[in-house]
Amino acid sequence: MVEPALKEKLRIFYIGGNPEIISLFQNAQNLFEIKTAENGLSAINQLKDLPFIDAIISEIVLPGANGLDVAKMLKLKGIHSSTTFIIVSGEKDTVNKKTAFEQRIDDFYDHDINPEDIYNRITFLKKHKDYLIRLDENVKPVREYKIPVEKRIFDILVSLLALLFLSPVILFIMLLIRLESKGKVYYTSKRVGTGYRIFEFYKLRSMRVGADAALKDLKHLNQYDIDNESNVILIEECPRCAKLAEGELCSPPLFSEGKKICEYWYNENRKKKASATFIKIKDDPRITKIGKFIRNTSIDELPQLLNVLKGDMSVVGNRPLPLYEAEMLTSDDWSERFMGPAGITGLWQVEKRGKKGKMSEEERKALDNQYAKTYSFWGDIRLILRTIPALFQKENV
Repeated sequence: MVEPALKEKLRIFYIGGNPEIISLFQNAQNLFEIKTAENGLSAINQLKDLPFIDAIISEIVLPGANGLDVAKMLKLKGIHSSTTFIIVSGEKDTVNKKTAFEQRIDDFYDHDINPEDIYNRITFLKKHKDYLIRLDENVKPVREYKIPVEKRIFDILVSLLALLFLSPVILFIMLLIRLESKGKVYYTSKRVGTGYRIFEFYKLRSMRVGADAALKDLKHLNQYDIDNESNVILIEECPRCAKLAEGELCSPPLFSEGKKICEYWYNENRKKKASATFIKIKDDPRITKIGKFIRNTSIDELPQLLNVLKGDMSVVGNRPLPLYEAEMLTSDDWSERFMGPAGITGLWQVEKRGKKGKMSEEERKALDNQYAKTYSFWGDIRLILRTIPALFQKENV
């Protein structure tokens, strides 16, 4: 008896957090090699470094951007733009299915998800796409943003000279930080810069140890939170789902950090909490005495000169954002800011920093987009000159 030939394994990248769907693909070990990411931003950064992928499979509902948005961003950035992209949903979804095919998504599964069926579909689409690519010899790859040569040379010279002359100041401040409170004198965090690229961001520590964990108790002081004083009382359970049979949801399920919630209530909670994209707290109680001084003088930013030297950032550009903020800025209206350079100082800092009153979330995002569209070498020089007086701000923000 002749044994059936073993099928060649397909390398797939799965985006989403639905454990039931993920387990279907993980259990089909004879068909797939699978890598996963819970959200679109993480997926984009991982896919940059994965040249050999047979297909990308994404849930339609994701934290931040949905599966259709992720597909659009990948094409815009030229990342796996010709790789088979399939959307999956845990239930019937005629609206998004129609939109997906209008967007030319390769396939959309919104019912029984059978890994073997999807394997056969990916295999067919791969052969079809390879045939079309051979026919089209005029396809030009999309180029990612690259920092202009003169800007990069300027960044290297400025960062090297600044680090050389300011190293005694940095060392002295590091000593003061260590004397005031225990813990590392510097702080690193994941930030999202140009083209949604994630990198390690350096700062001198200006807060007490454990400050990140205390943030949730201070969100009501957020200067960008437009509904700080509304005192909205949130209901833990979705009222629509409560009327249904146990286990049923009123809208497609969303999986975030391993927790399941219906899409409707996820969006309603975001509205009611009015959680602003940017977080900045006036008179933040987590800040140490020396931290207050180095923040007011922006000395805490000096280690970012190392980021500039490495090429993570530029001297002038849009501030790189924490992951949780960047995930909320993936729509066409606001993603423009990531198409320009990331930087230490930029347009919004010199426009509003040190002035009385608050800057709205929309104002800041609009200034970021404006800089990304219009920046120039001499424009950067003018912004640097305007930054100097802004360093000595009056407000503790």
